[in-house]
Amino acid sequence: MSDMIQHLPAIALRGTTILPDMIVHFDVSREKSIKAIEKAMVQDQRVFLITQRDPQTEEPSQEDLYTVGIIGEIKQLVKNRKNMVQVLVEGKQRAELVRFDSEDVYLEAEVALFEEEEISLDENVKEAMLRGIKELFVRYCNENTKMSKDLAGQILEIEEIEKVIDQIAVNLPMKYEDKQKILEAASLEDRYETLGMILSNEIEIMQIRIDLSNKVKERVDKNQREYILREQMKVIREELGDQDTVSEADRFKEQTDKLKASKEVKEKIYKEIQRFQNAAGVQAEAGVARSYIETLLSLPWDKASRDNKNLKKANKILEEDHYGLEKVKERIMEFLAVRTLTKKGESPILCLAGPPGTGKTSIARSVARALDKEYVRISLGGVRDEAEIRGHRRTYIGAMPGRIANGLIQAGVKNPLVLLDEIDKVSSDYKGDTSSALLEVLDAEQNKKFRDHYVEIPLDLSEVLFIATANDLQTIPRPLLDRMEIIEVSSYTENEKSHIAMEHLIPKQVKKHGLKKEQLCIEEAALHEIIAGYTKEAGVRSLERRIGEICRKTARKILEEKEETVTVNKENLENFLGRARYTYQKKNETDEVGIVRGLAWTSVGGDTLQIEVNLMPGKGDFLLTGQLGDVMKESAQTGISYIRSVAEKYHIDADFFKEHDIHIHIPEGAVPKDGPSAGITMATAMLSAITEVPVKADVAMTGEITLRGRVLPIGGLKEKLLAAKSAGIEKVLIPFENQADVEEMEKEITEGLEIVPVKTMEEVLKQAFAEKK
Repeated sequence: MSDMIQHLPAIALRGTTILPDMIVHFDVSREKSIKAIEKAMVQDQRVFLITQRDPQTEEPSQEDLYTVGIIGEIKQLVKNRKNMVQVLVEGKQRAELVRFDSEDVYLEAEVALFEEEEISLDENVKEAMLRGIKELFVRYCNENTKMSKDLAGQILEIEEIEKVIDQIAVNLPMKYEDKQKILEAASLEDRYETLGMILSNEIEIMQIRIDLSNKVKERVDKNQREYILREQMKVIREELGDQDTVSEADRFKEQTDKLKASKEVKEKIYKEIQRFQNAAGVQAEAGVARSYIETLLSLPWDKASRDNKNLKKANKILEEDHYGLEKVKERIMEFLAVRTLTKKGESPILCLAGPPGTGKTSIARSVARALDKEYVRISLGGVRDEAEIRGHRRTYIGAMPGRIANGLIQAGVKNPLVLLDEIDKVSSDYKGDTSSALLEVLDAEQNKKFRDHYVEIPLDLSEVLFIATANDLQTIPRPLLDRMEIIEVSSYTENEKSHIAMEHLIPKQVKKHGLKKEQLCIEEAALHEIIAGYTKEAGVRSLERRIGEICRKTARKILEEKEETVTVNKENLENFLGRARYTYQKKNETDEVGIVRGLAWTSVGGDTLQIEVNLMPGKGDFLLTGQLGDVMKESAQTGISYIRSVAEKYHIDADFFKEHDIHIHIPEGAVPKDGPSAGITMATAMLSAITEVPVKADVAMTGEITLRGRVLPIGGLKEKLLAAKSAGIEKVLIPFENQADVEEMEKEITEGLEIVPVKTMEEVLKQAFAEKK
């Protein structure tokens, strides 16, 4: 080791080792390394290059580096834009790292140079080493086909052992750890032994890799050969009539023998099995036949489940699962009673119609549980293709049964409960009329022999209990609607929502959020506030979400604040749900001219509409604003025509309508409104504005008007009365023909309301107009 010590800027290399006479490009991005290069360029362009033991280390210390590196000369320097420098360096001389002098701005290393000793080796020894290393190199080149032949030829032409070793080491693709071993080898013999060991290891690894590759190839060739032989055997078996399909056909026959089905069905399956055997040589045809036979065998032709005949048990289950819904429960109990008496009866086709969130789908699930029936849900929302219902014909590629047949396969019995969800949202296009396809399913006279295009054999659907759900009956085609028994699932009252929340929603959400019953208490007053101020819906879907929100915040309080019980009351409700989102528009404080409160039905329950009328001098124009639909506009036109026809009775000047403009507006102009039930409301408001007689503030009304002033019946009365109660209305005018609807309602809905049935506009005005001040 030389006593010569030098101080040079140093760069720690990652995953790279540079050897003497090696010219290499590398990128430098570390700030200290860039500073070291700049320092070297200012001095004599020499830099000390040393390799990191672990390339992942970002700020290496002396312990993280190898002890031997190389002094290199910077030949070229290119600065890139992205804080990176590209350097071209030539390795010059080995050196050993003594220590680092500075680590602040850049690494400055104190290095000891290796002495350039005259190595006196016998010429024979050198020749032996030269031949040995060349022989190893030739073997390496033979194994490694990627090695350049020109480069290998140039190296083999060198006759000096030192240069041969250096050139092989420089040009051989090896790991930086191996290059580091060669760099650390001080003498020629050490470098020869190190390089020889590396070459030998590489040759052995490549031979093992080639052996493994050959074994894999042999195995693949063997598999290919076996495949060809199997195919040949298959052809021979086909020629002899001894095919694999024989055993499969036998299995199908055994299953057909055990199948609970009529003689006609079994004969059809046997014919298809015979066709399957004949198609053994044609893969595509055999595959189609196999799928068809498997479908026929999986259908429950005569397999039925035994219904629950215990009326008390069924009634108990229905009461447990749902609060209210008396009409639905009563109809199911009637069906069960008839089925018990007759042993077998045609299953009704029920349609539960009502707003979203009122529990139509969950009712069907409860009915299935109460009757011990298998439950199958078929979603019809957005179904356009008739083949979705009837199935595809077998001539099509990828043909399959329709949803009804698949539902029976899923149920495994021929008398399940099938829920046809969202039947009002089926549509039609060029692929067929989906609603018409459902006619055969839901017609009691036709569904005994329902034909699925794929199955082809008639299916008996008469014992299937079909329950359909719909939000809006108006969108269901009349022939389809005629085949179903409609059961209205109307909006829930506030009291019903409170009961449903206490008995069903709160326990369900508490369990769902991992809470215990005693950890959360929602007071009744707070629950009423949630229903009134945080939800505006006919059902309880939003209410369940709000309860879920409270449960999530409760879970967090229990974990973070270590509270044992969380109580939600009216005072702290805002902490859980924020400010109230909805307020019902209350009745006006005073009687006003030209302002009348109407009642409307919406998809989320009932609401009140304040209709305003203004008169202005003009040319007899008639303005309607507030996003009114066509039906509502026609009701307004009918109302003004009625008023003009009775103008003399109310002392209205004959030229009044020529000299004044009438403007009708319904607030919340961004919300579309339509329907006939605002006819008497708009007529009353217009007549009030024209005669300047105020309308009572505590009166609301609903009904359709005719040109002669008759009041026609309307729908959605329950929701409208609930909206009137919420607005603080005391008197409600309804069409005389809707009295029967009022009699069927619970006392809870009508209590506190004076409901006045009216037949004509004279009766409406008599009840609505206040005394002139």
